[in-house]
Amino acid sequence: MTQTLSHRGPDDSGVWLSEQASIAFGQRRLAIIDLSSMGHQPMVSANGQYTITFNGEVYNFRELKAELERCGVRFRGHSDTEVIVEGFAQWGVKSTIARLNGMFAIAAWDAGERQLFLARDRMGEKPLYWAIFDGLVLFGSELKALRAHPGWKPSLNRGAITAFLRHGYVPGPFTIYEGVYKLPPAGFVKIAGGGGAEVGTYWDLASVVSQGQRNTLRADEEGLVDELEALLHDAVSRRMIADVPLGAFLSGGYDSSTVVALMQKSSLRPVRTFTISFENAAFDEAKHAEAVARHLGTDHTTFPVGGADALDVVPKLAEMYDEPFADPSQIPTHIVSALTRKRVKVALSGDGGDELFSGYNRYQWAQNVWRPSAKMPLAFRRLASSSIRAVPPSAFDRIARYVPYLRRVPRVGQKAHRLAQILSFPSIDSMYHQIVASHHPNPDSLVNGAQEVRTACWGQNLEALLPGPVDRMRYLDMCTYLPDDILTKVDRASMAVALEVRVPLLDHRLVEWVWKLPSFQNARARRPKHLLRCVLARHVPDRLVERPKMGFGVPLADWLRGPLRDWAEDLMNEASLSADDIFDVEGIRSLWVEFLSGNNERYFLIWNVLMFQAWHRRWGDASVADTGTRRLASLLN
Repeated sequence: MTQTLSHRGPDDSGVWLSEQASIAFGQRRLAIIDLSSMGHQPMVSANGQYTITFNGEVYNFRELKAELERCGVRFRGHSDTEVIVEGFAQWGVKSTIARLNGMFAIAAWDAGERQLFLARDRMGEKPLYWAIFDGLVLFGSELKALRAHPGWKPSLNRGAITAFLRHGYVPGPFTIYEGVYKLPPAGFVKIAGGGGAEVGTYWDLASVVSQGQRNTLRADEEGLVDELEALLHDAVSRRMIADVPLGAFLSGGYDSSTVVALMQKSSLRPVRTFTISFENAAFDEAKHAEAVARHLGTDHTTFPVGGADALDVVPKLAEMYDEPFADPSQIPTHIVSALTRKRVKVALSGDGGDELFSGYNRYQWAQNVWRPSAKMPLAFRRLASSSIRAVPPSAFDRIARYVPYLRRVPRVGQKAHRLAQILSFPSIDSMYHQIVASHHPNPDSLVNGAQEVRTACWGQNLEALLPGPVDRMRYLDMCTYLPDDILTKVDRASMAVALEVRVPLLDHRLVEWVWKLPSFQNARARRPKHLLRCVLARHVPDRLVERPKMGFGVPLADWLRGPLRDWAEDLMNEASLSADDIFDVEGIRSLWVEFLSGNNERYFLIWNVLMFQAWHRRWGDASVADTGTRRLASLLN
């Protein structure tokens, strides 16, 4: 089981077992803090009661260590792992977990009470899968580890396949397998000797939001910017603690530029920063990153990446993401991680800024389009929607060439049709679930015998908690899209090459502070990410970062009709689609033919199907997996 995770921890491995308790822990170590044998895991507390296996980093371990020393605890080394396990002995498991500021997946065995504990960090930066098969408890950082156990009993969850086609990821707590679960962010599980599992949380985002709404910050704007900068500076500086080389991803956007600016402020030497440049100018941010790096004085490296480099990653994705995953930015994220790993072992990123500070374009659509249009009668809005959709996207694109402002707006026709969709929905919640978070309005129709699994967020009465449409969307994104897409992508893409990525904008203290902001200071601010941009302006001139939001994309539609056409056709032919009677073959094939004819409306759904097919060929069952391995090897060679 541990060998399957060697890519995550190439520096050391360990196994601890208790035949008396019928329990075993395994660990693969990526050594970041305390590189000596004193950081070896699994680790047992000094009193022998607690054993821990732990993935991640705890950023306040020095303060906790000092507190434990005042209680009389004597430490053998200086790792954060030892602080956690001795905290268990002093304060108990759940109380210690609640004190941690970090990213982590933790398993702990209490020999005295004969109880197993599993815990995950508050925002879901580190993964933890778990399952119980006939009394056998399995857990691990990736599904690969669970599959390696002879007690593994896989069975595809068709409802999860349907949800995957909608979102491009399998939403937690579900996985692609029946009876196998992701531990939710801030999840806490206790399993007693009898095998019963108690599942709960030690921190709750809904409670954070509710308390924030009741205790709104009252400072003026300058005071809020001061508070925000202090919180950001502390979050960033804590994540710079390492006994190995450290750097940062830098795109030149607001989020990563803020992180790097505050890193440089905390450092006595130039911070190492990294970006990649693409041949296609529409997807290249390198010049913006280089300008910010020059201004801040970082030790900057731009890695040029050709189309062939990106295409080489595609055959590796099913192996890297051992659950279907289809965010196309997984490709450039892996490339920049692999190149960065050649220079450093830890990198900070700016992920989380869009969800915290209302940065996504969809939030602006909700604020600027939905709020005004919601006052109109639904029948009128649907009539306007039908009128817009009667004009093909290509016609809007042609018209835009003659309108000076619209010449600078990409994909005008596609955005006009997105506006038409928004107008047709009766509520912001239905719009979010059917458009913003969905690549198909009815994915049940594409999977035979399936009923889509739904996350808890679908059933919540969020309007009472968050009346503002942007705040509701931000909350939903933090519960689902952030942990299940963004953070999953970053973890797998980076840990595949043993690069640890730390995310300072998701420090839970910062998350709690942001939800106390008045809506007019965040969700309804006069510009996206207003307060964050005020902080950044103290370090980087506006002219270096002010530009339309680009994202971290690739020309996927062009690739699928061009250099990836043969690969895609092999996965999309009738024989492949018919395997295990999962898909409505005719429905999927018609979407594929329509896409090849030039219609890009569903190309994200096409990528979802391709990523499932590639995953199923690699991992579907033993015989299929062997075939997939041979195919993968031939492609990589």
